[in-house]
Amino acid sequence: MLFVPEGDGPFPAAVVIHGSGTSRRDNGWYLTLAKHLQDNGIVVLLPDKRGSENSEGDWRTSSFKDLATDTLAAIEHLRAQQTVQLTVIGVIGMSQGGWIAPFVASRDDDLAFLISMAGSAVTPPEQLLYEENFNLRQMGFLPGISNVLAYMGYANVRYLAQPQLYDLIVDYDPLPYWQDTSIDSLVLFGADDTNVPSTESAQRLLQLDNPHIRVEIYPGSGHALESPTGQGASIIRIDALDEISDFIHRVDSK
Repeated sequence: MLFVPEGDGPFPAAVVIHGSGTSRRDNGWYLTLAKHLQDNGIVVLLPDKRGSENSEGDWRTSSFKDLATDTLAAIEHLRAQQTVQLTVIGVIGMSQGGWIAPFVASRDDDLAFLISMAGSAVTPPEQLLYEENFNLRQMGFLPGISNVLAYMGYANVRYLAQPQLYDLIVDYDPLPYWQDTSIDSLVLFGADDTNVPSTESAQRLLQLDNPHIRVEIYPGSGHALESPTGQGASIIRIDALDEISDFIHRVDSK
């Protein structure tokens, strides 16, 4: 789906990189972002994720690098389309898409900006352990016990529930791609994220000392950058939405 603002343009544009699992066109999280950007003069391309809606293939048998080629194809589609005039094109990686976004940037020299929204900067095994640990503590397990049991949960997902998928992504590390990023990049985290270790991810990105990367952490928000926490994935806090649209326009005005 191509979201085009009112007016004659030209406009800056963003390609959305999907999060994990099957993605639908009626996903409220994506549509909330797309509508905000459209209303603020930014074109948004929301492609069908591999194996979802009208897209062929299967994300369950695809590595992050495989999924990145789909985003690169979407970028080329935007460059070739004649529907609307564009100034600059960037990507917005949402959740798992934030893992993929810096790899996409490393493969496209003409990309203007990169935004990661609740995307992890740790490896897939580290993130899975973080999620398992949190779930166990929510169930009442003490930290020491939850740390041990989390490895059992990780092993179940890694070797029993989704072994084929994890074989493809287990060795992926986003930090080398972030280190080499040379375009304007904005990374947004919710301080209370229970899926992504936001504090650890932010620290790792800041330790790269890459002047192109800006990191923002939003207190009181979880993985969806919602406000208040727990109010649903379609409710993205307005200050985060404004930060994204303002960032894109700042890049466009350079």
